[in-house]
Amino acid sequence: MSPSAQLPLRLDHRPEYGLDSFIPAPSNRDALALIRRWPDWPAPVVVLCGPAGSGKTHLSCGLCMISQVQIHEASDLSRISAHEMIAPGAAIVEGADEPGLPEAELFHLINATREAGATLLLTARTLPADWPVTLPDLRSRLRMAAPVVLAPPEDDLIRQVLVKLLADRQILVDRAVIDFLLPRMERSLSAAARIVEVLDREALSAGKPITRPMVAAVLRRLGNDFDAFARDT
Repeated sequence: MSPSAQLPLRLDHRPEYGLDSFIPAPSNRDALALIRRWPDWPAPVVVLCGPAGSGKTHLSCGLCMISQVQIHEASDLSRISAHEMIAPGAAIVEGADEPGLPEAELFHLINATREAGATLLLTARTLPADWPVTLPDLRSRLRMAAPVVLAPPEDDLIRQVLVKLLADRQILVDRAVIDFLLPRMERSLSAAARIVEVLDREALSAGKPITRPMVAAVLRRLGNDFDAFARDT
């Protein structure tokens, strides 16, 4: 190991998922407003749709804190009864459009939600009409759900998220470095979080501030694992 290199101190850095830390933007305005107005929703079942890294998990965690209910994965539907899941008066199920969805169990959960006068939030990357659902009764129930769409994040939102994530780690970076990074990275909030984590460790290990050459090197390295990071020049 080079004598000038430092071993990074591996401290857990847990992201904040409260609504106060959610950065509003045109791409997420409708979804954020809907979560904030819970339980005054347009329908008992709401489907929050958006691409990976658009903020679905942050918003579902925000609802979790407001409603004091647990977040479930779609696979949990096979081991937890519909009435048990909806007993608190609300339920949150993430990844509802992933392969292997327990269709009959989701159908029963939607029925239990309506019968109990409760609310159900489903998150997915696509609208229910595009889900590979084979159960006609479930497809009918999903058509009555209220869809809320998260658009891909704008450049300004990604910039604000990068600055916030860096500030959360007590890292100050020149605006020119952010300007260099922004057009070369994957257009998602999850990519922003990943890149900040790697840059933090790189800077700590090298004992140097984050610079454009460091950003370029990190992007090249990440490009080995993520095709979207290959836009380095």
